[in-house]
Amino acid sequence: MIIFVEVLDNKCPSCGSKIDFNPVNQMWDCKYCGSKYSLDDMKKYENASNTKNNSVDSNSFSGMTNYHCKNCGAEIIADDTVTATSCIYCGSTAILKEKIDSGRAPDLIIPFKKTKEEALSTFSNFTKGKPLMPKKFKDLKNIEKISGVYIPFWAYDITGDGSITFDCSDVSTWSDSNYRYTKTSKYETIVDGHYDYDKVLADGSSRFSDDLMDSIEPFNFNELKEYNHAYLSGFLAEKYNIDEETSYKRAGSRSLNTCIQLADREIHHDNSSVSKKNIKLVKKNSYYIMLPVYMVNIKYKDKIYTFAMNGQTGKMVGNIPIGVLETIIMGLIIFTVTFLIGIGISLLI
Repeated sequence: MIIFVEVLDNKCPSCGSKIDFNPVNQMWDCKYCGSKYSLDDMKKYENASNTKNNSVDSNSFSGMTNYHCKNCGAEIIADDTVTATSCIYCGSTAILKEKIDSGRAPDLIIPFKKTKEEALSTFSNFTKGKPLMPKKFKDLKNIEKISGVYIPFWAYDITGDGSITFDCSDVSTWSDSNYRYTKTSKYETIVDGHYDYDKVLADGSSRFSDDLMDSIEPFNFNELKEYNHAYLSGFLAEKYNIDEETSYKRAGSRSLNTCIQLADREIHHDNSSVSKKNIKLVKKNSYYIMLPVYMVNIKYKDKIYTFAMNGQTGKMVGNIPIGVLETIIMGLIIFTVTFLIGIGISLLI
């Protein structure tokens, strides 16, 4: 079913200039005339071309711009206010720009709350105190490549009913004048339960490791908004390449693991391990959600290292490699200092 909604454009209702979404005040700010608009304010105005966008298919990305990387195949969506000069994933400049004729638009979105300046500061602090980090990771040119991207996620409301069987044991020890004794008592424990989960996430992009995307959670779902293209003003968005059903398998696995963790809290034995899982999971609802992420990719020794920051909470994650030159230099410094200390001690004796 096609639902027609009012979709905002990226022009200032007052002067017609480019207008971006401001994460700080959660409004649309015009840098030219100084006007500021809320979502409700924007809906009261006609756009700069005096045409109401109230007949846009809310289930489509029609009218947006697609940037396609010839090197890694990434597809990035943006409005006309954004110019992509290089791929945010592999750094390639082989970017093709084309209009999107179709493509499902998200149901919900969490707008950015952190600015790019805050992301730069967070990344800079994240790399401090790491003397073995390659110098390239401190290069300002690389740090400034941080981009705000809306990452596609599928979210599911899931219920679970059933039981989980654990093999449990208690160990006790005692001793007398001759021997030390160990007693192991074994049990089978069954935990029944009903579990409700709201909006279990599974990222809809294969370009990120699942561990990386899991690590930037949690998001505050109380700040979810009905999706509108206007929130993309000044940012990028990626198209999902993992479909809803495939992603549900991972969300179901995450839900089952949580069921096990909760059930294990009910076990009051020294040791426990799962022997049987008899939990029936039911998908109640599903949502296509865009979540805000600042990311930077740095190429080092033919490998791309990805760092991501939660654009809502500011949580930064990523793995920093150890530089060969930095390791050698640090080793020489430690050797020299140790050697000089040794000489100083010998002269004092």
